[in-house]
Amino acid sequence: MSDKPNNAIDALNICNNDMYPGIFNLLQILATLPVSTASNERTFSKLKLIKTYLRNTISENRLNGLAMMSIYRKDSLLPKDILDELCKKKRRLDFVL
Repeated sequence: MSDKPNNAIDALNICNNDMYPGIFNLLQILATLPVSTASNERTFSKLKLIKTYLRNTISENRLNGLAMMSIYRKDSLLPKDILDELCKKKRRLDFVL
C-alpha cells in the first residue's frame, strides 16, 4: 500500500476486520472519540451562568429548558411554536362554573 490514510475513518475503511480485529476495534474507538471537549466545556459554562445563587431552587425541568435555550440560542424559536406546545399540555387547574 503506497498511500497512507489521512484520518481515522479512512484507516477504518482500509483495515481488514478479519485479519486485524484488535486494530479494527481501536480504530473504531478512535473514530468515535470527539476531537475536543470544547462543546462539553461550553455546556457546563452555560449551566454555571444560568444557575446562579438566586436560582438554586429552580426545578430541574425548567433548568434543562433554560440550558437548552442558552446553548442553542442560534436556533430561532417562533412564538407560535411555543404556544402550540403549551396548548398540548393539560391544564393543572379545573375551573368550576
